[in-house]
Amino acid sequence: MVYLTRKCEFSASHYYHNPEFSAEENQRIFGKCANLNGHGHNYTLEVTVKGAIDPKTGFVVDLKELKEILNREVIDALDHRHLNKEVPEFSQQIPTTENLAIAIWNRLQGKLHVAKLHRVRVYELPDLFVDFYGEA
Repeated sequence: MVYLTRKCEFSASHYYHNPEFSAEENQRIFGKCANLNGHGHNYTLEVTVKGAIDPKTGFVVDLKELKEILNREVIDALDHRHLNKEVPEFSQQIPTTENLAIAIWNRLQGKLHVAKLHRVRVYELPDLFVDFYGEA
């Protein structure tokens, strides 16, 4: 079994708000992230796939195909977007880094034809990252 990781970057804005909380409670729990005008982050995404090496090609996965899937399913959908307002997964869900990792996993799951999705790692720069291995 060989593990292969592809890295890409995107920028997005968001805010944290739970409609079940009062304005004061949202502010207390989420702090400056509760500002409904939102704020932005630069994210780094690492997607790790696993599989056997194809003896004919020497590949676990065609890197061009993996890049095209990442661009279509993640980058085109999330880059320079307001997550709460433009990304369907977050119309009713708080776009934390944890939920973002799960949403990206769900967007990628089943899209690979040869390799199997192993891990999604989302870095919320500069100093936080979340790993998701498909077990919510």
